[in-house]
Amino acid sequence: MPNLTTKELAGLTDQLNFERVLCCKYQAAVQQSQDQELKSKFQACADQHMQNYRTLLGHLN
Repeated sequence: MPNLTTKELAGLTDQLNFERVLCCKYQAAVQQSQDQELKSKFQACADQHMQNYRTLLGHLN
């Protein structure tokens, strides 16, 4: 991977934080929801944001 500029690293860090926060918010929604269909959709969203986080993190290695 080519060297990233300071601005690119800052953008990547911001996006990592964004994905982590969204994953946590959807996980909280799963815990708070009583509706099984909503729980399933919230979990799918949380899983997708965790996958996005891992993919972005993988680009740093």
